[in-house]
Amino acid sequence: MTTEISRRRLLQGAAAALPVGMAGLSVRSAAAQTAPAAVDVKSRPIESFDPRDPSHVRYGALEFRSGLILTSPFRGFGGLSGLRLDKKGEQFIAISDKGQWFTGRIAYRGKRLAGLADVKSAPMLDSDGKKITSRGWFDSESLALDGSQVYVGFERVNQIVRFDFAKGGIRSRGEALPLPPEIGKLPFNKGLEALVAVPKGQPLAGTLIAISERGLDPSGNILCFLIGGPSPGQFTAKRTGNYDISDAVLLPSGDLLLLERKFSLLEGVGIRIRRIAIASIVPNAVIDGPTIFEVDLGYEIDNMEGIDVHVTQDGETVLTMVSDDNFSMIQRTLLLQFTLVDP
Repeated sequence: MTTEISRRRLLQGAAAALPVGMAGLSVRSAAAQTAPAAVDVKSRPIESFDPRDPSHVRYGALEFRSGLILTSPFRGFGGLSGLRLDKKGEQFIAISDKGQWFTGRIAYRGKRLAGLADVKSAPMLDSDGKKITSRGWFDSESLALDGSQVYVGFERVNQIVRFDFAKGGIRSRGEALPLPPEIGKLPFNKGLEALVAVPKGQPLAGTLIAISERGLDPSGNILCFLIGGPSPGQFTAKRTGNYDISDAVLLPSGDLLLLERKFSLLEGVGIRIRRIAIASIVPNAVIDGPTIFEVDLGYEIDNMEGIDVHVTQDGETVLTMVSDDNFSMIQRTLLLQFTLVDP
């Protein structure tokens, strides 16, 4: 109580020390900087995932449904590195790697993507209500939902921040989670890249699965963590084909999908999805699974960094992927949807 009273007096004194009218102006200015902004997003359809053959729609275990190229005059639009949808595949929460929220609605024309509507953006806030980037935490790369609890992973500082959207939505304040010390040892710019909150009914219910992009163990496998839940600990994902992990999602069956990408001057750019049996994810395990999707730059891809899944009213399991354009003029923000043939 004494601390709170002292803090209140300190703030009151600071405000009183400002010239007349400046205290209110300062408060209004700070609020304006963090207030949600409407975002106009334009979309152009991707007519064919294979530009060379429009009839080609099957790629491993996936069938191409539709895609969009997204652009916006909004200065902060881009760098999308995480995406989560509601059960209908309509309402979405996305994050950019500059500590920015994006929310809105995916519009459809039949089964095809038609565009984004009601899009809003706001900066992520820390526990004090300030922009989280003021801490130097800006590389927000991973996103997970557990009811109203929203978890964001910051790669370069290897922190996970929890936001309770029941307390303000994208204006809610974040709280850094206590994490295993091994997470803090992940390499710079190769740290936390994927988060998955395991729901009720699964063997790992209540667990937050955190996966690094390319934090490697002595055997060259990718470091992963089980945070909370019934069996916290550490495991690894087998690294093959020079691929790094960019996101992950649980299927309704419980299996884990790993979205992966690679880039090299010799091998070019590639995107891959592996399917992992959830029962294999236990402390000290080395997980691996079959590749269900793999394409290169001959197809309509970019730096695909976000993936989520929903089930349609017709019972189709749909995967949605989004790309991070790195705020580069030579890259694109793509939204792609595929049907999982064998859910």
